[in-house]
Amino acid sequence: MKSQEKSRHRLAAVFSLLLLLYAGPAPAQSSRAKEICGLANRIALDLTEISGMKLRHPVPCDYITKEKVNAFLNQRMKDNASPEEIRAEELTLKKFGFVPQDFNLAQNTIDLLTEQAAAFYDYNKKKLFITESTPSDTQEPVLAHELSHALADQNFNLARFIRQGRKSDDGSTARLAVMEGQATWLMTEYLARKSGQSLKDSPALASSLSHLGEGAGGEYPVYDNAPLYMRLTLVFPYARGMLFQNAVCQRDGQEGFAEVFRRAPLSTQQIIHPEDYFSNVKPTQPELPDAHLPRGYKGLVDGELGELEHAVLLEQFAGKQAAEEIAPHWRGCNFELRENKKARRVVLLYAVEWDSEESGRRYFAAYREALEKKWQKMSVASETADSVTGSGDDGRFELRLKGAIVTSVEGLDPAID
Repeated sequence: MKSQEKSRHRLAAVFSLLLLLYAGPAPAQSSRAKEICGLANRIALDLTEISGMKLRHPVPCDYITKEKVNAFLNQRMKDNASPEEIRAEELTLKKFGFVPQDFNLAQNTIDLLTEQAAAFYDYNKKKLFITESTPSDTQEPVLAHELSHALADQNFNLARFIRQGRKSDDGSTARLAVMEGQATWLMTEYLARKSGQSLKDSPALASSLSHLGEGAGGEYPVYDNAPLYMRLTLVFPYARGMLFQNAVCQRDGQEGFAEVFRRAPLSTQQIIHPEDYFSNVKPTQPELPDAHLPRGYKGLVDGELGELEHAVLLEQFAGKQAAEEIAPHWRGCNFELRENKKARRVVLLYAVEWDSEESGRRYFAAYREALEKKWQKMSVASETADSVTGSGDDGRFELRLKGAIVTSVEGLDPAID
């Protein structure tokens, strides 16, 4: 998980998987649990007919309280992420302006997931848990979703599937979208067939149903008050992942359920644009700017922001229209945080490539606007058509455009010439 001094451990994606990793003790099975879990095998058989995946053995099922889910999340965070890894992820989000400077990533993520938890499949214990607070009228679709995870696990080993994607932040999110998108699609198809419909016959139905979870009207206060980044990245694997799976099914039929595990998408761009998945469009690796940092700086964390995160950044600072117009032209990205602990300074190195010089120039202008909005104070020292330098809340910055590539160095010591 670590390479020398640098960590690629992206906790936002890791926490999104925590409910799949539950390994705590199960409560005693109540009569109510036996009743709803009694539906599991029948639903699983229906899902095998839809997907073509084999049910190799029955899936155990039980109830669990929200309090135990919350306790587990806290313990799992301590067991799987060091304080330094948590700090590195939090600093990354703060440097890009995704979350406020006083934001506690770990606690807010735990609170968010606890609020959202309805059920989860534990692929270590091979068991499904449903929370006791899940409304009775949603228990059947919730079971169908989690049983879809169990079915995928029995055929393609979800633990291994996740591990294989950890070399890339954006690729990990894409794999999560495969898992959650497929489970959401199968759940929706299961319900559609009960009413005599099918997603296979109506792509428009899949599109409309992918938006059903939006605008819950105050039902989830933690979610409603979370930063845009947290909300959109939480919903993405389910909503956009479902549309991705629908596109694969339209092209490949039943074979599409296995194909997405055998040849996993490489980026959120491939999830958003399935045609890029079909044609195997790979992200580029733009070179980071050279900040000429003095001695004392060490790599803290590195990685990439995919099309999804750039869409969030654009929507947050330039508006939804700008996000819809610019983000699809993303081609690749790299970033790194370098830290001088003695000087108490963290520098962000960032490079993103677009598909044309025109797209690069549009993003250059949008990112300049983002800098101005994410800082309380920003002063410009020099500005041309291809560069802006000056200072912000955390030090000097250098924003530059070269062809289709935009680079930024942020957090430089003001005393450095």
